[in-house]
Amino acid sequence: MNYFSARLPHRTRAVTGNRLDDIEPSVRRRLAWHLPDNFRYRPLVEQDEILQWVTNTIITGATDYRKYQAAASKQRYGIRFRSIRNGRIVGLTNPADTDASDAESDNPAMPVSTLAPVHLEQEMSDLIRFKTATLTSYGFQRNGVWNDETSDQKVEHLGLLFGAFIAKPDSPVRGYGMSPKALTFAMLVIPSVWDWYLQWREQRRGFYTAWESDMLVIGQSMVREDTGWLRQMPHLAERLRPVPGLISEEDVARVQANWAGACDDLFRHARHREKEISRVAKVHRDPFEPILAVLEADSPLGEYRKITEEILRLMPDERLYPKAKAEAVRSFLLLRLGLHLGLRQKNLRELLICPKDRVPTIERHLENLKRGELRWSHRDNGWEVLIPAVAFKNATSSFFGSKPFRLVLPDLGGLYDMIDAWISRHRAVLIGPADDPGTFFVKSVKQTSASAAYNQTTFYEAWKLTIQRYGIYNPYTGRGAIKGLLPHGPHNVRDVLATHILKQTGSYEQASYAIQDTPEMVSQHYGRFLPQDKAALAAQILNRVWEAA
Repeated sequence: MNYFSARLPHRTRAVTGNRLDDIEPSVRRRLAWHLPDNFRYRPLVEQDEILQWVTNTIITGATDYRKYQAAASKQRYGIRFRSIRNGRIVGLTNPADTDASDAESDNPAMPVSTLAPVHLEQEMSDLIRFKTATLTSYGFQRNGVWNDETSDQKVEHLGLLFGAFIAKPDSPVRGYGMSPKALTFAMLVIPSVWDWYLQWREQRRGFYTAWESDMLVIGQSMVREDTGWLRQMPHLAERLRPVPGLISEEDVARVQANWAGACDDLFRHARHREKEISRVAKVHRDPFEPILAVLEADSPLGEYRKITEEILRLMPDERLYPKAKAEAVRSFLLLRLGLHLGLRQKNLRELLICPKDRVPTIERHLENLKRGELRWSHRDNGWEVLIPAVAFKNATSSFFGSKPFRLVLPDLGGLYDMIDAWISRHRAVLIGPADDPGTFFVKSVKQTSASAAYNQTTFYEAWKLTIQRYGIYNPYTGRGAIKGLLPHGPHNVRDVLATHILKQTGSYEQASYAIQDTPEMVSQHYGRFLPQDKAALAAQILNRVWEAA
């Protein structure tokens, strides 16, 4: 049976005919990819064992955080703000406190489509305008500017905060039960409001995390003397109303009588709480956990590269399965470009494409778009990636020095052949009749998804799907490259690159070059993988004396 299976033109195609009637269709489709060919002929005990392993390891990823996230995803409590920027909805909150989601809610007490009241949305608009405008409005002062991604994140986090207060106490969320009409940013100058929210989050998760500290930092920045937005909006005090058990009439009177004094009190309180929480905060989501099997290898990059080799091994026949072939090529290029460039998700997702027969986009236009481009360099006779510094999250970092990021991709491991095939044939297969978004990576256009452009969520899912199908070793099918790997997103590729260079050189500076960051950041985030290798690195130098003798 294995002899014939190995000669199929599409060896990763999902097996059909398995009886999984007790599993909902959407889950059944995802499971089918990871079941062995003889699944239906195995004893029921083995079938249950396989289904449980696939569900826990490949579909969900069996970490404590993912279990918490799965449970929290059923309890939606955030509120939405719209018309915040460019007339589009932003800040659609995720109940698991991670990425945005458009899923329907199972919580009748707080539907996910709950919109912020008009007055609160206006306040949020004023805050975003204050923090994103090129020039500060006359009479105001500020410290720092938010880019689009940062402002979206802050809207999301604040939406979760306000959503907790209006969720019903008898719902699974166990919110405070405030009326939406009582919501206002002015309530954020009341210490008791922050204390309830902090304790509510601790009770939900079981301990404090860096999230609470980060929220307190936001609170401090908004009431900071001279530059805090909330500090400079004293008229909001008139919107503050008593809330039984949370905001007393004395609190309202005190704030309305002395707005600046109330801001000072909150600043001191938030700073004190931040220090207290920082001492006891735990890490719930270890970002390295899904890829520890890679990071603990002697050559993390060599280990992760096995996934691209697995994609090539299982590549379907283009003549019979043109769309499946195109998707496999996309998966290959996702990982290869990620491993060569070390970019953040946004920069990789928004990378534009300029075919060889077109003139590359001028750098000034790319700066206006805040995007990079893959183009053919006649000078270097190779595919070049050029990304202006302003397109990066850390654009002001010393790494860039106001210079663009430029890298010529190496023609190794069939990379150029795959790029040429992707541009000339496969990319168009996935776009179909939809409009071309101009980006290098495009989605598979379907009836339920008419746009070929990726967003943050769909790009993450595309990467995770690649890892699920080709990266995680499945003992029941024999497919998958790495034992112990778990589902993860594109950001983890930066962890692989930084850790690989640290293990090979022991240099934080060289590791920072691979991910466009600073040695200090690398030391802070990746130092845990170096101590066990320091002695070995030193021994290599010392042992040369004995080898020479």
